Amino acid sequence: MSEATSLPIYIQISEMLMREIIAGRLLDGERLLPERNLAKSLNISVGTLRKALKDLEQKGALFRKHGSGNYVKFNTKFDSIYSFFRVELIDGGGLPSAKNLDINLVQKPKTAPFFGESNKCLRIRRLRFLDDQPCVLEEIHLDSMKTNGHKFDQISQSVYLFYKDTLNLRIMSAKDSATLLPVPSWAPEEFKLAHDNETVCIERLANDQFGAPVEFSRSWIDTKVARYTARIS
Repeated sequence: MSEATSLPIYIQISEMLMREIIAGRLLDGERLLPERNLAKSLNISVGTLRKALKDLEQKGALFRKHGSGNYVKFNTKFDSIYSFFRVELIDGGGLPSAKNLDINLVQKPKTAPFFGESNKCLRIRRLRFLDDQPCVLEEIHLDSMKTNGHKFDQISQSVYLFYKDTLNLRIMSAKDSATLLPVPSWAPEEFKLAHDNETVCIERLANDQFGAPVEFSRSWIDTKVARYTARIS
């Protein structure tokens, strides 16, 4: 399958800068480069950058001083599209993107915990990237009752945004558990770890806006490229 449906460029830039702030690579109170210089460094137009900065300001990650510039504003509750994606490059941050490998309606895995009444689920297999580096192999299972039994041929870069916009489903909380599991046989060559090699795998049980478990997922991480990161404050 092809690359997942892309988010607008200004949203990608906004999310990338937000992840840089969360990772501590852009510090609270730090002044950003002048807009023309920053736009040039990101290879985007000034107009696109200004839309991204406005989005950051609305999400509480930026404040403007008239005649002075744009400044980082850190808080612990950013409204980020990728707030549940806890994998970062080893040095921190990185813009997430994804390639859909397979989307199918299947029987739920027998080894999965309870995540809804149906015996079927929408299974989404994806390869995740950070700054275009392949680093996470992802297998998501969503209770089919949340999809009305439909199979979707294409899903956006952010699965949780797809849930919200298409299914009126909001993931509000999740329990993540770290383990070691072998890389599955369906892993593409782009994922640099060979089949059956053990690596860190994050198992997630996610709950919807009503507090009910609706999704179970596994994420295999290439630890030569990225890390699972949880910040506690």
